[in-house]
Amino acid sequence: MPDPLFGPEIRLMLADEDTAGLRSLCEELHPATIVAALDEFTQEEIWSIITPADIRIQAAIFEYLPLPRQILMIEAARPQFGKLIGKMSHDDRVELLRRVPTKVRESLLRLVDDADRKDIATLVELQENTVGALMTTDYAWLPPGMTAVEAIDQLRQQAPDRETIYYIYVLDEAKKRAEVSLAPRRLLGVISLRDLILAPRHAVVRDLMSEEVVSLNFTDESAKAGQLLARYDFIAVPVVDEHGGMLGIVTHDDVIDILTEEATEDLQRQAGVSPIEGNYIEAPFLTVWIGRGKWLALLFIMQTLTINAMEHYQDQMATLVFLTFFIPLCNSVGGNAGSQAATLITRSLSLGQVKVSDWFHVLRREVLMGMALAVALGLFALVRTYLYSPGVPLEYVKPLAVTASLSVVCICLWGTLIGSMLPLFIKWRGGDPALMSSPFIATLSDVSGIVIFFSIAKVLFF
Repeated sequence: MPDPLFGPEIRLMLADEDTAGLRSLCEELHPATIVAALDEFTQEEIWSIITPADIRIQAAIFEYLPLPRQILMIEAARPQFGKLIGKMSHDDRVELLRRVPTKVRESLLRLVDDADRKDIATLVELQENTVGALMTTDYAWLPPGMTAVEAIDQLRQQAPDRETIYYIYVLDEAKKRAEVSLAPRRLLGVISLRDLILAPRHAVVRDLMSEEVVSLNFTDESAKAGQLLARYDFIAVPVVDEHGGMLGIVTHDDVIDILTEEATEDLQRQAGVSPIEGNYIEAPFLTVWIGRGKWLALLFIMQTLTINAMEHYQDQMATLVFLTFFIPLCNSVGGNAGSQAATLITRSLSLGQVKVSDWFHVLRREVLMGMALAVALGLFALVRTYLYSPGVPLEYVKPLAVTASLSVVCICLWGTLIGSMLPLFIKWRGGDPALMSSPFIATLSDVSGIVIFFSIAKVLFF
């Protein structure tokens, strides 16, 4: 949302052409604070605001802008954009260039130098939703033969162009020119900046580094990076190829963005909505309408099966009208129990706590849990129906109480099994378990609940 504190001040500086004030503002405030104040400004005005600042500051502010706004900024790009994109984080600029038309991307690549152009071209070709597409090639590295004092001097030179220097990766020595290979240097170990600073001046990096390096392959799914960083509390993790060659690093801030995006998509799918890219307010109305409408239409069609089920038992309902009053009570139990189980299993799959191969353990646990919940709710339904059933003839109260309680037990157990097993089945088939959302579980429970309820009622009443 717009920042009410700095917005008017920035607009006044623009009107007075106060470039010194704009430069001071951009360099003293955090880029996120600046971006919060730029929401009400046009693309041309934003360029005028950030241009007086150092090119690195411009790049930092630009990175914090929402992706749709960045694309609009490109259309109003100034000549310095070639330098700006060269100072952006490698992963951020690749993500931006993936989203622009090919012609625009080609025109932008002409503005950057050969080294950056080669780096961008390599990263753009990597498959999306993989660690390779998430990584940055801005990492600090050292050869193993350096002393600690020499290493610190080299890091001083590398630091301005590196995303982080808290972890320094040790790579094998450069080969003779005649033997140089196109393959990346092999990752030998890692050393923290703290250990390097505290080490004796003449200690050799090879003796200081840790050879037990936790790494990711560039073809791994991006979600694995989040799991790895969370498990070890790392700030960054190296990315290697199949031969152990160092390709880049994945940092914690990029993983947070991915985890937030995936969590948002899962919640949207569980609500029966196709994932909306970007900000909800800024998303095109037609896109949101289609994303919500197609799932509502599918759920509506599925819900019509409820009509068919009720039509099948219309004779029983016509004879004993009061049975229909208990349909919502019984059906809600199945939908709620199924949604609970589906949410727990889907989240556990996402976090890697449960695997498809664990299906039998999940089944056994959910059968026991479903039975325990079902019995508790069934007893409650028995007491509630037996003690208070207004409008029901006295001779029917007892069989109705038994019908309601048995139905609640069966429907609750069935809903729990549906909710726990369907996500595992979808995952096994290579799909997204989040698609087994609460609306789907509720719809399936409605149809099956009616069949269970009237099947029990038919035995006890007819």
